[in-house]
Amino acid sequence: MKFVFCSDPLDEKAPDMEYLREYETARGLGADVYLISLEALLEGGAERAVRRLPVFETREVFVYRGWMLKPDDYERLYQALSDKNAILINSPEEYRNGHEFPYAYEAIKAVTPFSIWVPKEELNEGLTPLFEKMDVFGNKPVLVKDYVKSRKHEWDDACFIPDASDREGVRRVAENFLNRQGTDLNGGLVIREFAALAGLGVHPKSGMPLAQEYRLFFLDHQMIACMDYWDEAAYEHESRADSTLAPFLKVAERIESRFFTMDLAKTAGGEWLVIEVGDGQVSGLPIQADAAYFYRAIIEGLAKG
Repeated sequence: MKFVFCSDPLDEKAPDMEYLREYETARGLGADVYLISLEALLEGGAERAVRRLPVFETREVFVYRGWMLKPDDYERLYQALSDKNAILINSPEEYRNGHEFPYAYEAIKAVTPFSIWVPKEELNEGLTPLFEKMDVFGNKPVLVKDYVKSRKHEWDDACFIPDASDREGVRRVAENFLNRQGTDLNGGLVIREFAALAGLGVHPKSGMPLAQEYRLFFLDHQMIACMDYWDEAAYEHESRADSTLAPFLKVAERIESRFFTMDLAKTAGGEWLVIEVGDGQVSGLPIQADAAYFYRAIIEGLAKG
């Protein structure tokens, strides 16, 4: 089994410190580990980014574990690795299906808050296209994000809108979000109906509300891990999501990706919702997660395939 990680920005022979634990865990389990230069990739040098990998005699499946990539950057990495017979587990299309919200929405819409989105190209002249689409929410509370990320740690300023019919409130939060994302904006704006979630307190640094949330990893549509999402919250493990997963395992079968995540949360009323879908290669492991269990599950799952 083979994994590729990002190298340290100052030393291409060493793994990025943020992924050192995972790198050493995978290597300790007998997997082959390689490094790419994220900096070279983002500067347009895809061939230079993968120069430390050899050319393999036959096609080898690789799993990338590293920082989020925009779909175009992922495609460049995918192609550069493919030229060396190193084939990432998710094709560029599969990466986008897990990574960008609109591509997964059809599969999850029955079990996730109602959502609309506006591509960034339509926002070049202002927020009018957004206002036109937001009429469907009436005066309900909503959340703002882009196709990949929210600014949930800036809850009141750039995430939560108490009343979707309040044009000035929408403008303030949406413009804050757009300005703060800047060139990191992914795809466009997404507006999601707010769902009150079962609380686990507030984040100790940002003060944002923490929910009873779990991260599920799927490999070839089989769940291989279920983790507490928040490191900063005290979970009651007798109420874990495990006993309620069956409907979501069916939903996962509709996600067109080999390796992806699904974040679930419990509502204040006791129901369960899908909060997010993500590509499994760039979805983070909570600090408290058992990295050895996670990597062993990937290795054994791919061996079966």
